[in-house]
Amino acid sequence: MSVSLDLTHPVARDKSRDAIRAPAAEKPSLIGLTRPEIAEALMAVGVPERQVKMRVAQVWHWLYVRGVSNFDDMQNISRDMRELLDKNFDIARPEIVEEQISNDGTRKWLFRFPPRGAGRPVEIETVYIPEEGRGTLCISSQVGCTLTCSFCHTGTQKLVRNLTAEEILSQLLVARDRLGDFPDRNTPDGTMVPAEGRKVSNIVMMGMGEPLYNFENVKKALLIAADDAGLSLSRRRITLSTSGVVPEIYRAGEEIGVMLAISLHAVTDDLRDMLVPINKKYPLKELLAACRAYPSLSNSKRITFEYVMLKGVNDSLADAKELVRMLKGIPAKINLIPFNPWPGVNYQCSDWEQIEKFADYVNAAGYASPIRTPRGRDILAACGQLKSESERMKKTERLAFEAAMIAGHGED
Repeated sequence: MSVSLDLTHPVARDKSRDAIRAPAAEKPSLIGLTRPEIAEALMAVGVPERQVKMRVAQVWHWLYVRGVSNFDDMQNISRDMRELLDKNFDIARPEIVEEQISNDGTRKWLFRFPPRGAGRPVEIETVYIPEEGRGTLCISSQVGCTLTCSFCHTGTQKLVRNLTAEEILSQLLVARDRLGDFPDRNTPDGTMVPAEGRKVSNIVMMGMGEPLYNFENVKKALLIAADDAGLSLSRRRITLSTSGVVPEIYRAGEEIGVMLAISLHAVTDDLRDMLVPINKKYPLKELLAACRAYPSLSNSKRITFEYVMLKGVNDSLADAKELVRMLKGIPAKINLIPFNPWPGVNYQCSDWEQIEKFADYVNAAGYASPIRTPRGRDILAACGQLKSESERMKKTERLAFEAAMIAGHGED
């Protein structure tokens, strides 16, 4: 088994802008609001109080079950009410700057959002990975990142701002639009999607940024995504990945209740301080204590530990043994990620034979330890690779990087 990168394969790009409008900046969006917030907004523009509960239910259904992005399409709402909504609110999708399609079916969208305090429009990337039986969408939570993990290219982009709940949810809505995953929508010819069920069956908060440093917006977006009367994604199919913001891990378990993934990457504090600098604030002992306390933890609701394989750094059998020892008693899966070098980085990927020896030891100790199949490498669409033009990085440089996959999280 080997990992290879085909940089000679032409990357398919779909730049069509069908039914895509830049959001009207002067009107607030209803996307990303809770039901009480929608009710308050409707009353503020003159919707009679006796009608509010019904109108909220109608709007919620059209936004999250039918997936409309134009008030005119809300067919069971009177024309006068639709005109009132359109005059005061926005539900348009964000601008798609570019859509790239890998030769393995992975898709990457580059979205542009309003400045909202950043001084200029901002851009983020979202990735879709189709597999047999599931389709995983990797969603960003921030523009840039504050964590500066030394092996991660995304972390070399400074934080610009947090994404709003609307902007987080919009990534999911656009993906479902483009894949034909709403009722009465057709999947475009040639699109790789699961043969049955939803086209977007799983989501992972593993894109740009640290989700737990944007807790309130991420919480609001994920609770809307999991709402049974709308997008209705099972919490077991939603995974929140963190580098280890310990206080918010406790909150995430209590207030959101989705699956948890930890960017671990080292088994000693000294090494993790270097690889994942947040470890200096929340060392391994505190991080693992938070993991053990995560609500509803069980063999059927395991924590995923991400472990990037760095040659001569963290890939020895001694590291594997310590990993097994430190995770004892935590229902866990360990995802081994072959490192993807990028220009200027000093790390190399572990030899494949060494990765397999590491995996064999961890598997023999009773932990599932899959080696991630590289996906979307030709369009820079995977772990540690997402880095948008918000930093004004040249496109030619972006397209020189490799990637590994994001898939395999949550329930099948």
